[in-house]
Amino acid sequence: MMFRTRFAPSPTGPLHLGHAYSAMLAYDMATEAGGEFILRIDDLDQSRSRAEWEDLIFEDLKWLGLSWPTPVRRENDHADDYAAALDRLGAMGLTYPCRCRRKDIEAAASAPQEGVPQFGPDGRIYPGTCRTRTMEDRQSDDVIRLNMRKAVALAGSPSFTETGPIHGGNHVISGDMFDTIGDVILSRRDMAAAYHLAVVVDDAAQGITHVIRGADLFEATFIHVLLHQLLGHPTPTYHHHDLIRDEAGKRLAKRDDARAIRKYREDGLSPADVRKLVGL
Repeated sequence: MMFRTRFAPSPTGPLHLGHAYSAMLAYDMATEAGGEFILRIDDLDQSRSRAEWEDLIFEDLKWLGLSWPTPVRRENDHADDYAAALDRLGAMGLTYPCRCRRKDIEAAASAPQEGVPQFGPDGRIYPGTCRTRTMEDRQSDDVIRLNMRKAVALAGSPSFTETGPIHGGNHVISGDMFDTIGDVILSRRDMAAAYHLAVVVDDAAQGITHVIRGADLFEATFIHVLLHQLLGHPTPTYHHHDLIRDEAGKRLAKRDDARAIRKYREDGLSPADVRKLVGL
């Protein structure tokens, strides 16, 4: 099987050093394995995505020396794929509509139980207020959630291999995901799909064998492996790398324009200089 990995940025701002590190590491690993590096555009959030940011993504990555097959998959073009996956999970009895807003979830969590986790990879763990609702009751402004307890019970104990420097080894999906992660959102009111469903459907559609990304997404991998299992997909191998941080130890974000790749280009640095900056 050919080694195939991807880099899937959102066109909502400039790429920074952290993005460069992730993209170049994935490209290097694919090249070393004689495999393929794929670029995918995560433009599900149409309220924030901009064509000029997408153009800059292409410019920055080409300047760094990366190449990829075309045409590039844009997530917003594949709503039917996400709808089909959502319908499949719904047919298994694993989804339900939710009308709760953030303030409702915060209010329900105002008296937390001792020893019960309050936050997971998506922030505040959903308390299950709408879990008894059925899909037939869905309203146009509802989000769709995964019933995590049922999903874990149905999937059994799928596992995945992690080759990254922090969490390396074999990891098994267990029943405590209900407590530590909760009922994650699969589809939002104003998007074709939420991140967790979209990334799983996209990776399967593109035959991704190795997912290379930042260590901040390691906990989300348990959700993704679970969804791959439920949807009948092969499970990729995962590699979660260290994050690039600023002088204060804070991980970089798109608001850190001073570290944007475009800025380094304009200042006369070379791709080799950027590689040194990120430790490659």
